[in-house]
This record gives sequence, structure tokens and C-alpha cells, in this order.
Amino acid sequence: MICDDQAYAVNFKKQISVLGEYAVVVEPAFQSAALSLGKGVCDLVFLKYPVPQTDVGSLMFELKKIDSDCVVVALLDAQTDGLVNEFVELGVFESIIWPVSAEKLKFIIDKGIKLHSLLVSSRKTNQGLKENNQALEKQNTLLAKRIEDSTSSLSRLYEDLRSTYMRTIRVLAQAIDARDHYTHSHSENVAHYAVVMASELKIPAKDIELIRQACELHDLGKIGIEDSILLKTSALTALEWEQIKKHPAIGAKILEPLTFLGQVVDLVRQHHEHFDGTGYPEGRKGNDIMLGARIIHVADAYEAMRSARSYRKIPLMKAEAILEIKRNSGTQFDPKIVDVFLKVVDNL
Repeated sequence: MICDDQAYAVNFKKQISVLGEYAVVVEPAFQSAALSLGKGVCDLVFLKYPVPQTDVGSLMFELKKIDSDCVVVALLDAQTDGLVNEFVELGVFESIIWPVSAEKLKFIIDKGIKLHSLLVSSRKTNQGLKENNQALEKQNTLLAKRIEDSTSSLSRLYEDLRSTYMRTIRVLAQAIDARDHYTHSHSENVAHYAVVMASELKIPAKDIELIRQACELHDLGKIGIEDSILLKTSALTALEWEQIKKHPAIGAKILEPLTFLGQVVDLVRQHHEHFDGTGYPEGRKGNDIMLGARIIHVADAYEAMRSARSYRKIPLMKAEAILEIKRNSGTQFDPKIVDVFLKVVDNL
């Protein structure tokens, strides 16, 4: 807790002590608080506003430099809507008026601790993936060099590379689906639907394989989205929706170091583009969207509607999902792909 009012701090610690076994460290200034935070033992930072000799924006910037995962709760003396909104934009997790009921305080503490744990876990997972990508890229470079140096071992080296590639896809796909039991097998199902539609379109086998691989990785970017947003059971806020919309670009960025993925990266980036240009992340329109991405978009939407989700426990009936696809033909979906979908949907 950052607070220069000793009486306030004593009262705060007293109320915390009756809620559970929480350890509270009170620091009178940012400098001493920074040392405590740097030791990596803090789940929450309580900030008594106003802060002497500094503004909240600068303080939040410095706190995030020390611990990018830190969760900050502001303690206010009075309600000020403009101030609360400003705190949200600066990254403050919660603002509460003091004094506050013990029940509400415990709820905020437990929620903040859980969020901090999720942020730390997400960052470590993301860092691990980046390190794995770098290691695989290095391995790919070494394998390519060996191919150039010895044509006699070309076949064996190609199989080694392909095997590494396929293992990477499976591991990444499992990491995505395992985060939420509602999305278990989601990527696998999307791949099945997309391959059936691509086959109906007589797309070359090598391009169908790229589409299948992109389906397995299309939601990889959700690893960078907090579980509190992905698993939310109520409607998303505007800020939360903006975070969700980043996942195609995040997934593509994670995959870019794997140069042998080629067009798969672009398919992952474009799989939420809408035929009428209202999609994300780039707002592509019509044929400016890759054909494979247009196929994946229909398959992804249909699978999502036909499955339970945290925000919708009961999936849509097949007829309802088909009607929704037809209703958005020409706007969200490519009419040509919708026509193919309607031909094969009974076989899905």
C-alpha cells in the first residue's frame, strides 16, 4: 500500500486483517514502494489518492516499468466520474471509495489477486512460445544449411523439418484449446469444416493443407488475451472487445518468426476480416481477403454458434446457425463461400 497518512494506513490494515491471512506492507512514498514491488512479492498495490508530489499517470508508468503485471487499486475519498474514467485509461484495475464494506473489499482483493496470477501466467506462456519460436527458427536455419551442404541427405532432412513443423502445430493448437473447456476441439472442428468446403471448391491439395494448418492456429493470439476477458459470462465492454479484436494480429506476430509457415501467417491474420470491409484487424474487403481466410471465417463462425460458450451455455440449433450464416451473406461472409457451405453443411 502506498500511503503517507499513518492513521489511514493503520485503519486500512486493521480492516484487512479481519478478512483473511493477507500480508499488508505500507510504504509512505513511491521510492520505498518501488523497492517492495521490485522484490516480486506483491499481488496488489493499493494507492491512496491523491499521491503527494506526483501524478497517477507518472506513478502508473513507473510501477508498470518495475512490474508489468502489477494490479493497482485506487483508494478515493469521494466519487468523481471523470477521475475514475481517467484511472481506467491509465490501467488502474479498480477505484473504490473509502471507507468500504468488508464484503466488497474482500471481493476486490480476491479478484485482484486472481487477475495478477493470470497476468503472470499469461506473460510466462507468451514468453515461452516466443522462445520456442526462436529455437525452432534456429533449428530450421540449421536444417536448411545441412540441405545445401549435402544433397544426398535431402530426403531425410526434409522429413525432419516436416516432423518438427507438425509437432509445433499440434503443441500450439493444444495450448489454445486447453485454456477453456468450452473451446475444446474448436480448432480441430473448424479445420474439418474448412477442409470440406475447400475440397468442394476444388482447391489444390497443397492450398487445402495450408488452410487446415491455419485453422489449427487461427486462435493462437488468444494466448495474449486475459482469461478474465475470454471467459467472461456477461457482455464485453468496449475496451474488452478491443482487446479481443487484437488476437488475429497477435497470432500472426507470434508465428512470423517461423518463416516456413508462409501463407499460413496471412490466413491467421485475416480470418476475422469481413467481406464488406467491417472486420478486423485491417478492414480488408472482398477479394482483398485471401480465399482461404474467407473459408476459415465461415467455418469458425458456424462452429462457434454450434458450440457452448462461457457467454452462451446452450449452442444454437443447426437450423438457427445456418440461418445466421445465410443472413450475413454478402456482409460478413463471401456469398460464394456461403453457397458452398450450404451445399456441404449436411455432411458436416
